[in-house]
Amino acid sequence: MPNKTEFEQRREKFLISTDKNKLDINVIHQYLARSYWATNISREVVGRAIENSFCFGIYSAEKQIGFARVISDFATYAYLADVFVLEEFRGQGLSKWLMQCIMEHPALQGFRRFMLATKDAHGLYAQFGFKPLQSPDRYMERYDPDIYKKTE
Repeated sequence: MPNKTEFEQRREKFLISTDKNKLDINVIHQYLARSYWATNISREVVGRAIENSFCFGIYSAEKQIGFARVISDFATYAYLADVFVLEEFRGQGLSKWLMQCIMEHPALQGFRRFMLATKDAHGLYAQFGFKPLQSPDRYMERYDPDIYKKTE
């Protein structure tokens, strides 16, 4: 993993930072555990995911209000996951700003493939060049939608 310099950018009363020490794992876990993609995920699994990912937090008055993480080899491939902005902070352009910060970060440049999965935010991600799979027949997956139910 390359030496990732900490990134911080401010906009009005908001901050986006890659400093993991600022992350509030309780806020992240509470959101993810009720999300459609990670329902019932344990706090321990969230902690491990954060530990092994390049994370971006959004803050208002030092309070965590949004999050995203990138899983990558930092050379050829990246996967964007767990992107959210708390409901009460939506409609202020924060998810678009978060995506700009992620897509412009120096450690996340030059990948052959940058992927993500979404149920309902195609419009946001399309603004940053994401498109449906060009050759979906080439992709395979092992998928266990009940994995977090098993670890309760």
